[in-house]
Amino acid sequence: MQVFVAVVEAGSISAAAERLGLAKSAVSRRLSELEAHLGVSLIQRTTRRLNLTDSGRAYYARCVAILADVEEAEAAVSSAHGALRGQLKVALPLSFGLLHLAPLIQDFMRQHPEVRFELDFNDRQIDLMQEGFDLAIRIATLADSSLIARRLAPIRHIVCASPAYLAAHGTPQAALDLAQHACLAYSNVRDPGLWNCRGPDGAPLQVRVPVRLAASSGEFLLRAAIAGEGVVLLPTFYVCNALRSGQLQQVLADHAWPELAAYAVYPPTRHLSSRARALIDFLAGQLAGEPAWDR
Repeated sequence: MQVFVAVVEAGSISAAAERLGLAKSAVSRRLSELEAHLGVSLIQRTTRRLNLTDSGRAYYARCVAILADVEEAEAAVSSAHGALRGQLKVALPLSFGLLHLAPLIQDFMRQHPEVRFELDFNDRQIDLMQEGFDLAIRIATLADSSLIARRLAPIRHIVCASPAYLAAHGTPQAALDLAQHACLAYSNVRDPGLWNCRGPDGAPLQVRVPVRLAASSGEFLLRAAIAGEGVVLLPTFYVCNALRSGQLQQVLADHAWPELAAYAVYPPTRHLSSRARALIDFLAGQLAGEPAWDR
């Protein structure tokens, strides 16, 4: 497994041999023996490059996880002081991860210098087991699934616009007024133009808004709203600084807009390492109470 992982990560048998301190022929032989043992081809070899087969890709993810567990088991019995060590592979939502989780992970790294991180900042839905992740941070209303989830923080939404836009077009007084405004919408949802909320009386409301701009990037929508292009519905973790600086103003504050949550998720079939559990506990502690972006 170690040889196979080294070949995949180094990109060639010769580079893996150099990394492992083995002869190139030994690495090639062990790889062939592994494929013969499994009865499948893991790597397609050409004169120029190595390509993982589908089986090889799945096996690589499992090997990385297994070898990490082996490393942790050895560390647990050999480390008298009990320091955390080993690798953590974590999937993070792009903007929320960069804005609010990256500084916390850097604090965790300073406290645990022997823990190595591989971070994937991406909004795509990943398969934790298939891709060898220890855990993921997801923003969602979690449906029933096989994943174990721990809630970390609320993710609230508000509607806002720039002072210049409101001065030119007026301030909406009710959700239905949004139908008369240029709206900026997040496109990675089923229906970007259908906004849901609860009115001041608590009754659920739906309003069909005219979408002047749809984008998959909340950061881009934030910049467009600051530039006066329209009214935007975004999570508070995006807009908090713009609200504090006066670049944006909240509207319809007496309406309750959708609230999601940030969760740490991991599969129940995957042993949760002590370093992964420590990271989840650390994030939960740092994000406990009212989030900084809402304060």
